[in-house]
Amino acid sequence: GSAGTGTTNSRNTSTFEPTNTTMTSRPVVSVYSSGSATEIVGNVPMPAVFTAPIRDDTVQFVHTSMAKNRRQAHGVYFKAGQEHSAESWGTGRAVARIPRIGGSGTSRSGQATFGNMCRKGRMFAPLKTWRKWHKRINVNQKRHAVASALAASAVAPLVLARGHRVMDVPELPLVLDSLNVERTQDLLKTLNKFGAQEDLHRVRKSKTTRCGSGKMRNSRFVMRKGPLIIYGDENPSVKKTARNLPGVDTCSVHRLNLLQLAPGGHLGRFIVFTKDAFEALDKVFGTYREKGVEKNGYQLNRSMMACADLARIINSDQIQSKLREIRTSVRAHDKNHKNPLKNRALMQRLNPYSKTQLANAAKADAKRKADRLAKLKLKRSKTGRTEKAARAKRFAGLQEDLEESFRVAQKFLDDEKKAGEIPVSDEEEESDE
Repeated sequence: GSAGTGTTNSRNTSTFEPTNTTMTSRPVVSVYSSGSATEIVGNVPMPAVFTAPIRDDTVQFVHTSMAKNRRQAHGVYFKAGQEHSAESWGTGRAVARIPRIGGSGTSRSGQATFGNMCRKGRMFAPLKTWRKWHKRINVNQKRHAVASALAASAVAPLVLARGHRVMDVPELPLVLDSLNVERTQDLLKTLNKFGAQEDLHRVRKSKTTRCGSGKMRNSRFVMRKGPLIIYGDENPSVKKTARNLPGVDTCSVHRLNLLQLAPGGHLGRFIVFTKDAFEALDKVFGTYREKGVEKNGYQLNRSMMACADLARIINSDQIQSKLREIRTSVRAHDKNHKNPLKNRALMQRLNPYSKTQLANAAKADAKRKADRLAKLKLKRSKTGRTEKAARAKRFAGLQEDLEESFRVAQKFLDDEKKAGEIPVSDEEEESDE
């Protein structure tokens, strides 16, 4: 099958016992001739290590710990930041009790020092060379991680998800009869024949300068990872011929390293096996019936569940038929005291006429607004302006007649006072004087 096709769940009782959770369960793998990508020279049984459970958490943990073991001890000068002549002023001077530079006559005197919060002070927890730089990992845990990384390398979606271009690779895992060539260009031609050309081009295009100060140290450039060639004892020259190919790594099947099988702790490295290395995997890791020879009796990890689809198990008819119904509690009464003046549903229960009443009120309000608009329109029309002018004229005439009546009545009273017909009081006389 090709790298993008699925696999069948068959069983090869002579080498392994795949479970339903294994994603790579083909009984045999094709062995291709290194001279032609279409010539299959034979088949080899699928090693049992490719049916190991894929545990990305184990791989991440082991990779993080193993990556610490190549660190070199480093630290700061043990007197850095503490070479000043400084002493605390103590209490009573309304300043912090941090040590202060002695002397006078300069701005430096009296400044705090030694503390990690101070200018020119030491760092917090200065690095020491006797720090615990390395990390011990359980041997069995490392072996489980390597087995998981090998199993993931045979799953095309994981290899593609890691970034490798393997769409033209005829089969995963890819097994070649031999790669024992003397020249690098011959090895490169062989890899290009089997669909690794696009992946190698991706690696070459990704070469960039390392960020940060690391570019001034030993590794100035960084690039992506390409294919990993795992060879056996019958291909001793692969290590030398592949060392000048960018991104191509080599590893002996007897010295498999998780840092190469899962760089960065990411599963799915594109691996090219030689036939002798592929056949030696059962001896290295053992099977589910026999323990590994080279790994001192190592037993392959087994899956805890025969079917890892937990949702499918829970929703199956066999499980659902044994479960009780969902318990629901019915509230006897509403415990929240709601205001019927604000809650229309409660008001409708208390007063069934409330909905009709609200509708009538809304209708009356709409009619009132319509009548008001009609009156305003009539008032601002030509007829309304004419009627307003007539009302104003009539009002003005009434006002003039009223004022004229007041003037006539006042004149009549004044004439009677002058004729003596109306007696004048003493207060009015004094006020006239």
